[in-house]
Amino acid sequence: MSDCRLTPPWDFFHDASIASLESYELSRLNSAANLRRQVTALLDQWVDDNSQALLARWMRDRRAQHRLGSVPPTFDSQPQIVLPFDHPAAPELLPHRHDRVPRLARGHRR
Repeated sequence: MSDCRLTPPWDFFHDASIASLESYELSRLNSAANLRRQVTALLDQWVDDNSQALLARWMRDRRAQHRLGSVPPTFDSQPQIVLPFDHPAAPELLPHRHDRVPRLARGHRR
């Protein structure tokens, strides 16, 4: 971190016209917006680089464990857990059209 102190241009602020102060304000806001974009881009790159590094580490660890025989070689080698909602409902359990509750028109609510 740099040890830079902010020294506002007090003489300019005191002597400048309203239009000059507005122009100065807009230029500082523009500079701040550009810096924000650059910081955002840097943070995105940092997150991406760290994610890829962690993925590479995970792959290295997984391969090392595989060589030792403690982890299966692929994800497909383990059976998929069957979830209770994976199978479609039996047709006899589904309501028939005549068993369904009729919809009321929007204007005819009870």
